[in-house]
Amino acid sequence: MSGYRVGLTGGVASGKSTIASMLGDLGAGLVDADQLVHELTAPAGAAIAELRNAFGPSAIAADGGLDRAWMRARAFADAGARQRLEGILHPRVREEAERRAQALVSKVPYVVLVVPLLVESGNWKSRVQRVLVVDCAETTQLERVMTRPGIDRATATAIIRSQVDRHSRLAVADDVLFNEAPIAVMRDRVARLHDYYVRSAESGSEHAGM
Repeated sequence: MSGYRVGLTGGVASGKSTIASMLGDLGAGLVDADQLVHELTAPAGAAIAELRNAFGPSAIAADGGLDRAWMRARAFADAGARQRLEGILHPRVREEAERRAQALVSKVPYVVLVVPLLVESGNWKSRVQRVLVVDCAETTQLERVMTRPGIDRATATAIIRSQVDRHSRLAVADDVLFNEAPIAVMRDRVARLHDYYVRSAESGSEHAGM
């Protein structure tokens, strides 16, 4: 089986998880960086002790996991805090993502690494054969983020602004899915991309032809 990998990224609320799920339903292996972060920061998670040491007991919720609301407010208000947080989590996520991707190689035609901060973190692109960007208009992003519990317009705007800008993200894309079409249309587009990735993996080429 191929070790072919696709890096899937996009801005907050662009629909990355939806697209990844579609690819998974078609047979791709999925490794989701956000899921790994949740595992690391859950009660008894591998990063909890280091997070407590770095940010103090206020960073830890009553259940023993990371207090996400506290940390989100701190990280968006303080670039240094955000860098410390990323310095703790990113190496652990990369290590575990690599382990899980390797475990999937013999079971799937290709692996999708779902990495929201693929562009920002820099070194992910060298670990994949293709970069798939899930895109949408910034106004759509804003509307979608504001539907999440506890997030007002100011917070939603801060979240979007904390990420790399849309132009920079699209500049690294090999493939782009503009995720504002009806779900049936998106499923068709995803199926065509999946077929392309399978052919590319089988041929060992990035250029098997759409």
